[in-house]
Amino acid sequence: MKGGREILRAGALCALLLFGTLGSALAQDERWTIGPRLVEEKVKIMAGQGSYAIAATILRPEGPGPYGALVLNHGVSASARERARESSDLLFGAAAVFARRGYAVIMPLRRGFGATGGEMAEDPGSCADPDYLSAERAAADDVMTAYEYARTLPYVDGSRMILAGQSAGAMVALFTAGTRQPQGLTAVLGFAAGRGGDPVASPGVPCAIEPVARVLDRLGKAVKVPVLLHYAENDMFFNPATSKLWFERFAAGGAQAEYVLQPAFGADGHYIFGSTLGVRYWLPSVERFLARHGVRFARLDAEEPERQMLLAVDKLPNVKTDACRSLYRAFLEAPGPRAYAVSGDGRCGFAGGVDDARDLAMRQCGTVAESNCKLYAVDDAVIWQESVAGQH
Repeated sequence: MKGGREILRAGALCALLLFGTLGSALAQDERWTIGPRLVEEKVKIMAGQGSYAIAATILRPEGPGPYGALVLNHGVSASARERARESSDLLFGAAAVFARRGYAVIMPLRRGFGATGGEMAEDPGSCADPDYLSAERAAADDVMTAYEYARTLPYVDGSRMILAGQSAGAMVALFTAGTRQPQGLTAVLGFAAGRGGDPVASPGVPCAIEPVARVLDRLGKAVKVPVLLHYAENDMFFNPATSKLWFERFAAGGAQAEYVLQPAFGADGHYIFGSTLGVRYWLPSVERFLARHGVRFARLDAEEPERQMLLAVDKLPNVKTDACRSLYRAFLEAPGPRAYAVSGDGRCGFAGGVDDARDLAMRQCGTVAESNCKLYAVDDAVIWQESVAGQH
């Protein structure tokens, strides 16, 4: 492996009576990321008085900590086949963003999903008469199993906990915060929060808007920590009218809540949180939100002298637009191989997670630039040379 700081993987053995045990064998992954060295661990966490086990993935910075912890919750697929394929890989890129900023990210698979298996415990029934309270209670049981387990980990500071999730995972994060009052909780981050969406049958308009709103009425009175609700304008599950209504019902109960509606993203903004490019939009919103509430959230390598040039978004050559600066932020959070190119007239291009990242970044830059493009950064190094580029 050349350059970069690799992700290490730890296998997990079978769980003990109450909590899972971590395997000790580490192996370098072929993928690697910029920033602090990360460790990935697979665990099984016993739940229901030992009657079943929750499969979970942990992504954390290497070292003793103590780190904050973030329990990151997946959404709910429509079919049993899709639920059986559920994997933490879908949120791995987003998890890495938090891990680089000093959080151990625990990604549990609830009952009926992926490696946890079994029957789905959180089925609300028909959209004509859904029982979301019962569904969320069952889901919250699994989330709390992961949450309480996280607080026992030797590298976790149990007073620095965050609940987060995407889609139905964001709903259960809110529900857990409001009904279980978890110890050490500092914030809730909800991305595309909601239930009942069907982008094919009813794009943007979920089938049970009012039942979800009634759940949020209750939670708005109960959640005691700051909450960020983040949506994209073209969410094909929950349109802006729906998400604003849900936010207003939640906030009316007295919750410390903030609503962010990002511009349209891709074909369906519902998936902005899991996208490599999406980080350029949601990360600044999370940074501002957590800073306002005094929650620590800075890259662990931000003060390392050898990283200063690479991380200096405001010193990109020729770049004058926020669009190219935000694209560079996506580069900094992307898996390798990766590359970022700029042109003499301030245009840019980026590619990450592909073998031909250099060529793709140059081609992307070339399609929008009127002058020559040059590679600025590749993988974890700035390779720009003014004497070669001649563009200052």
